[in-house]
Amino acid sequence: APPRLGMEVMAPPIINALNGSSVKLSCTFNSCYKVENKQFSLNWTYQECSNCSEELFLQFRTKIMNKQLDRFGNRVEFTGNPAKYDVSFTLKNVQLEDEGTYNCYVLNPPDRHRGHGKISLKVLTEEPPKADSTVAVIVGASVGGFLAVVILVLMVVKCVRRKKQQRLNTDDQKTEEEGKTDGEGNPDEGTK
Repeated sequence: APPRLGMEVMAPPIINALNGSSVKLSCTFNSCYKVENKQFSLNWTYQECSNCSEELFLQFRTKIMNKQLDRFGNRVEFTGNPAKYDVSFTLKNVQLEDEGTYNCYVLNPPDRHRGHGKISLKVLTEEPPKADSTVAVIVGASVGGFLAVVILVLMVVKCVRRKKQQRLNTDDQKTEEEGKTDGEGNPDEGTK
């Protein structure tokens, strides 16, 4: 069977949001076809757990319609633009109970299959610690210093080996010259 060409939906698998903040749940799509409002459709659903049923809270059928779930009240705002292949929304005043899975379903005929994006929203009660650059500088300096010491040691070892090799070569030359003497150290005068 030929590969199915057509719609592809892109959404980050996990989004972290700080309790009480606003967060954009981003969902975009690729399609070979221009978006026609009469045919295009979008559904956003929420799942509290993996086995829980999906609750529809935002829909696009010729226009955006918010399904006022008690869970979200009026905290959902559509911030996408279907004509630009963006169907994102913003959730305001994020609550701990907003944690769960958000499903983005897009259908843009004549694409035959419906695209699906899935986002797992994690709600944090405090901001994650900022990355401290001083730690990075200390680690970088330590690693750099260690490498410098290693290079220095290697150079010293190489120099010592070279000097030993030169000394051995000099000793070999002396031994050869000494070999030209007779057993008692007197120069060999040849046969008499």
